[in-house]
Amino acid sequence: CYGITRNRCTKKRQKGRRNIMSKNQVIKIKLVKSGIGRMQNHKLCIKGLGFKKVNQIVEVEDTPSNRGMINKISDMLEMVDS
Repeated sequence: CYGITRNRCTKKRQKGRRNIMSKNQVIKIKLVKSGIGRMQNHKLCIKGLGFKKVNQIVEVEDTPSNRGMINKISDMLEMVDS
């Protein structure tokens, strides 16, 4: 046991998982429509991807979580050739 928490033995999580995506892959995306009048979840996706303004281009890592956010607001985004 590594530590005891409320009468339970807790072990540290092993870092044996491999990252499925390549570490240096990035996606360039551009926000072409505003988030005004959109659902709160869509606004949070815009913020989570790092957008501050319309027509801003952002580079994000190609991870499953970022892909999910991109798919959720795909009608507001445009893929930019890298």
